[in-house]
Parts: sequence; structure tokens; C-alpha cells
Amino acid sequence: MGIIFGALPGLTATLGVALLTTLTYGMSLNTALIALLGMYVGAIYGGSYPAILINIPGTAAAAATAMDGFLLTKKGEGGRALGLTTTASFIGTTLGMIVLVLAAPLITEMALQFTSYELFLLTIFGIVISGTLTSSDLVYKGWIAGPLGLVLACIGRDRLQFYPHLTFDMPELDGGIEVVPVLIGAFGIPQIIKVLRNRLKMTRPKSFGRILPEFGTVVRNIKHIIRSAMIGVGIGSVSGVGEDIAGWVSYGTAKNTSKHPERFGKGEPAGVLSTETANNACIGGALIPLLTLGIQGSPPAAMLLGALMLHGVTPGPMICLEKPTFSVEVCAILFLASLAMWINGIFLARQVVKLLLIPTAVFLPVVGVLCVLGSYALGLNIFNLYLMVPIGIVAYFLTEMKYPIASLVIGVILGPMADEIFRG
Repeated sequence: MGIIFGALPGLTATLGVALLTTLTYGMSLNTALIALLGMYVGAIYGGSYPAILINIPGTAAAAATAMDGFLLTKKGEGGRALGLTTTASFIGTTLGMIVLVLAAPLITEMALQFTSYELFLLTIFGIVISGTLTSSDLVYKGWIAGPLGLVLACIGRDRLQFYPHLTFDMPELDGGIEVVPVLIGAFGIPQIIKVLRNRLKMTRPKSFGRILPEFGTVVRNIKHIIRSAMIGVGIGSVSGVGEDIAGWVSYGTAKNTSKHPERFGKGEPAGVLSTETANNACIGGALIPLLTLGIQGSPPAAMLLGALMLHGVTPGPMICLEKPTFSVEVCAILFLASLAMWINGIFLARQVVKLLLIPTAVFLPVVGVLCVLGSYALGLNIFNLYLMVPIGIVAYFLTEMKYPIASLVIGVILGPMADEIFRG
């Protein structure tokens, strides 16, 4: 499901995890984790399909992959490119998982030493740095979007004194702004509007050859793969940055350190390997602050944080005491998800590619219905729809003005914690 979601342009890993979250309410925690992490891993990888075959990244994380992947397809080597991305994604996810296993206990021990001062600065740092790195235009736009999310987070009754803030005498706002409608509205509605407005047309690639993993090419580029994995984990550990930034940073680093930088942008396998390794290694990196500090490292991880809370799990420094084996279970599921991704990617790629023939302008209204159902399912509260739609419309105009929506959502998520710590 994740691969399919990532392969359809206009859909994102964040939206996929958000929609799937609404279907996991009745599941056990372990089953929900398997479903959500499988969707997360598959969607980040699936975005490389249209990026390589039709030069339309399925997700923002795959934008850098299109630089060389599509040119390989034009040379008749699309199957080779898909084999490389599939193997690189598996390696990246596995290396990120290993770092998660090794680093999580150390970071947890350090996090237990944090006081309210450090935690407050950490939340503000997460919002500021995400605005700095995710702004595609001017940096200050990220700094505006983040505090705007903080303002939304202040709506509702005060958690310490129970005094109403910005509720405008509306009892529906007493409980504050729910994270799920904000996430679905901010990431789902703008995508639907954009695709219906632009009416993207997709064509089937004429040929893309055999899809086989080239282990020889992987071994020759092992230095790019290891470096890209470390870049992905590092960037993923920074709150709110995400896989797309990791892909571009890794691609730029690989080009600058290559003996033949002139080959990049002309169908260079090292470029494809670097971006896809970093994208998927970022998943493990994003889970490090999520599990140890309760702060998401990427937009999909932000949705995962909300899903965990819905299932009664509060990530943070105390999780090692409340659920000692939780981090190990997450790592095991992450590895199995990456293995399933590799098997599906190698053997089912031709079938998944056929989904690219579905007109996106026809498919996304179905997603719109799922967005409505997903927001309403949270407590069966129709007021969530009244929140989702205007937030989605505002988010659309903000994205058109190149304001990073990820910063706004991170502000909504971190706002209550920042408020309590600052005044507590």
C-alpha cells in the first residue's frame, strides 16, 4: 500500500500515514505499528517510481532521484535504475535502523538529564530549524509558519489553569485543535487542489528493461551509500526537516565529492543510489527524536507520533521505563518492512507501474473522501471537518506563497508542550 501511495504523484508518505492512522483505531498496538511503519517505508521508496519513469516525483523525497533516474530511463535503463533504487532504499532503511538501535539508548540517557529549560529550547529549536531548512524561498517564511502553528496550538482551554484561550465562546474549541484534522487538511487538501487545478497527465514509459539489483554497482559506490546513510540519519534526527532535504543534501554531497561530477544530472547511478539511501535512512533518523524525546524528525514521523498517542503510547524519555522493549520492537518492524519493500520492489514493480496510468485528477477526489472520513472518524466529531477544510485552504495559499507547511504543523504539535514547559 505504501509503494502504491508513493508511486502516485500528488500523494505523500505523510498523507498515507495520516489516512491509515484512522483505520488502525480498532487494531492492537503491534498490528498498528506494522501497518504504519510499512506504509511509511513503502511510500518513501514508492516515490522513486514516477520520478524515474516519467520525471514526476511521487513524493517530495524523490525529487532529487529524478535528476539522474529519468535520464537512465531515457537511455532504456529504467529497470536498472529501479533495481538500484530498490536496493539502495533497503540498505538505507537498514542502516538507519541500526543507528536507531545503537543511538536510542544513549540519547534517552542524555534526554533524562533535560530540565524544562532544555526542553523548551529544544521545541523552539525544532520549529526554527525546520523553518530554516524547509523554506524553498526566503528563510523568514519558515519562521512565520512555525509561530503560526504555535498560535493554533494555543486555542482551547489552558492545560494548567483551565482558562479558555482564543475559543471565541465556541464550546467546540474548548478541547483545542486536534492534530489529525490539521495534518490531513494541511497536507491533503493542497495536494488535491493543485492536481485538479493543473490536471496532470501521465504517460506510460515505452520501455524500462529488466528490473534486477546490481550488487556490483552498489559495491563500487559503497562510499556514497555509507555517507548518504549517515547524512540521512543526521538530517532525520533534526526535528521537522524530513526526507526531501536529506535527498538533496546527499545528492549535492555525492556530486561535490565525486571524481566525475560532470556525470551527475546525465544519468549517473551514484546520484540515484545517494538520494534513495539518504531518503530511507532518514526514516530511522526521524524515529530517534520521536522515541527518545517525543519530537518528530520529519512530517510523516509527526503523523506517526499522533498515531502512537491515539494508541496510548507517549514517546519520550520515560518510554524506556514504561515500555522497555518498545524501541527494539519498532526496529524489528522497520527491518521487516524494509525487507518486504525490497521483495515487492523487485518482483512487483511492473504491476505497480501500471497504476501510473490512473489519471491523478480522477484518483485524488477519492483521496478527498478519505480525508473527510479520516477527520470525522476522530471521535466522530463533525467539527473536525470544519477545521480540516479551512486549514487545508489556508495551507494551499501558504504553499502557493512558498511558506513551508511542515513548520506550521510542527508548531501545532509542539505548541502545547512548549506552553506547558515555559510556564510550568
